[in-house]
Amino acid sequence: MPWGAGERTPGRNLEDSTATRMDANDPNARTDPPGRDASTWLPAPALAEHLAEEVARAERHLGPLSCLLVVIEDLDTVVERYGDELAEQALAHLAQALRGELRLFDKVGRPSPRELIVLLPGADGPRGEIVARRALQRLRTIKIEVDGHRRPLPITIGLATWREGLTAEALVEQARSAALASRWTQTGDVRAAD
Repeated sequence: MPWGAGERTPGRNLEDSTATRMDANDPNARTDPPGRDASTWLPAPALAEHLAEEVARAERHLGPLSCLLVVIEDLDTVVERYGDELAEQALAHLAQALRGELRLFDKVGRPSPRELIVLLPGADGPRGEIVARRALQRLRTIKIEVDGHRRPLPITIGLATWREGLTAEALVEQARSAALASRWTQTGDVRAAD
């Protein structure tokens, strides 16, 4: 049954289904090292600036750069039924979990209210896929409690790798298209852009 099935519970206390509850249910919960904010990500403007810098660096040195786009399926249904607060907490928890799988200079950003992006400087396609699959395996351990039931967060990850002549916007769009294609074939998988 999808998350949105049934009626909204009047007076539902969000504390029963928040990221705090998820922390307690997450056997792999980690704390970030000093200097890394565990509850936030690069907001859209800072992400766009950082992405442009990384693409420019890749162009100068013809070096590898991979981009992962992480999507929680049915997040709109969660928002509709339980409110934006739960969706925000779920995304923050995912960002924290992702950071535990990344290098210090990899960046997690939020290009839109429903997506997270991971920038992997120096990672070619095969390395990007290894990181994406490891991240997906980690994110599958996270569950959210709704209506008294613990459910996994249905996650899809799209992967795009920079190549000469590809703009920052096109890189993100390729990752988004790959995530969308994965959604139609098998939710909970990693798909690389063609």
